Amino acid sequence: MKKNERLETWLTEWDIETNSILPREYRAYFHCFNAGDFYEAHDVLEHLWLQCEDENRSFYQALIQFAGAFVHLQKHSLYPEHPTHSRRLSPGARLFALADARLATYPKLHLKLDLLEVRALCALWSRRALGQATEAEQTRVSPLSAFDFPQLVLG
Repeated sequence: MKKNERLETWLTEWDIETNSILPREYRAYFHCFNAGDFYEAHDVLEHLWLQCEDENRSFYQALIQFAGAFVHLQKHSLYPEHPTHSRRLSPGARLFALADARLATYPKLHLKLDLLEVRALCALWSRRALGQATEAEQTRVSPLSAFDFPQLVLG
């Protein structure tokens, strides 16, 4: 079974809210993201993004980049001594910057998501990744602890 077929099967089984005006892939993104499944969040929204031809295409791409940044941070947090994963903080920060730039072109509330909050998270997590966060903003990162990854809430 191909990746898209597996994803379609999962989405069909997962989606119990059939009367929502929001696309199921978009809602599934938040389900995966808030579970800490950032790679899966990226994948499920990419499924929608690849088919999208309207003004939301860049918005979805920004959220894919946002989740991708957390993939980098998560891998670094889990494997800080690994030759590849130990170098993931800078690429993560770049993805936060790319996501923020795309989100800046949308209104502060788009598809029930508070973009001011998401953009603030992009800035905060970019500073954390680059070691530029204040002491109050910094989180403990060690092989035994994960970042305190945020939750995203639709309004």
